[in-house]
Amino acid sequence: MKIVVLGTRGFPDVQGGIEKHCEELFTRIVALGHDVTVITRTPYIPKNNRKNSYKGVKFLHLWCPRKKSFEAIIHSFLGVIVARFKSPDVLHIHGVGPSLLVPFAKLLGLKVVMTHHGPDYERQKWGKLAKYILRKGESFGVRFADKVIVISNIIRNSVEKLYSVKNTAVLYNGITTPSIITPDGTLSRYNLKQYKYIFTACRFVPEKGLHDLINAYAEIPNPDFKLVIAGDADHESDYSRSLKQLAKEKGVILTGYTFGKELGELFSNAGLFVLPSYYEGLPIALLEAMSYNIPVLISDIPQHKEVNLDNKRYFRLGDIEDLKAKIVQLISEGISEKEKSEFNHLIREKYNWDTIALDTIKLYKEII
Repeated sequence: MKIVVLGTRGFPDVQGGIEKHCEELFTRIVALGHDVTVITRTPYIPKNNRKNSYKGVKFLHLWCPRKKSFEAIIHSFLGVIVARFKSPDVLHIHGVGPSLLVPFAKLLGLKVVMTHHGPDYERQKWGKLAKYILRKGESFGVRFADKVIVISNIIRNSVEKLYSVKNTAVLYNGITTPSIITPDGTLSRYNLKQYKYIFTACRFVPEKGLHDLINAYAEIPNPDFKLVIAGDADHESDYSRSLKQLAKEKGVILTGYTFGKELGELFSNAGLFVLPSYYEGLPIALLEAMSYNIPVLISDIPQHKEVNLDNKRYFRLGDIEDLKAKIVQLISEGISEKEKSEFNHLIREKYNWDTIALDTIKLYKEII
């Protein structure tokens, strides 16, 4: 089969859950004998690293303005036109924003699969107009796509109730079991000791709740561990600037965007991974932390609850006192061999990329 992919900035080494999802999924689909072209957004792919392919996945680098309110819709419009000239068996669109163009793609005669990664209109960074457009994107995608993939049962229940559709399939995000990296240059660079730091990795946007994490850490008297945050803002904002200033004042280590071996080293040796999100689709960063067999602590939002961890692994959303108490408790307790085994079983059975790739191909064949 010939597949064209739209809705991701690109990969590898591009921050974002959809980007990681597409990298893992489509490299496997290519390895299973299919032809995949990913249409990337050029502002996120450095000119000196603008490859034509990656692990067999072809890239078509397409211009778009780097403006958060316009880039997805402009890029998607141009991308659908390009896809039509490529004449794929399937156009696979990721995210509710780009899915605003699903009816246009259908009008051009394309078979379309949409992956719904979560209701982006719930993100705090969007204004009223942007939220309205994102809701329309969800509506158009769900109602007009030949098939809709959702990454959680929560999303499926929501869209089926809102739009009275039955064309959804639940295919979770996955994770690849990594190699554990012993302390090396990355820990030395930031003056970190093994298991003596809290770690998280995400974008600097309000819904990730990093301000809660920093404030909770700052209230712990004389901690013998540090707080390390990997990530940055795709688009600098008042929030991201204030977050960086707060981190500086509270002695938090910011690494910026981190990938590959450096990121693996930070995950491998963390004493606790914390994700204080107010909103998620299905968090790949959490699955990644679990794959490294490190203790985790996450907010009690429904998307996190669906992962179904032990109750002690959740704190009350937005509750600084509860977050602070759980951090102190869990970094001290560490993680048992029994819980590591439970993490590994969950990832192998429910969040397995190899299985997800096979299920995606089966879905393509159904609509063709």
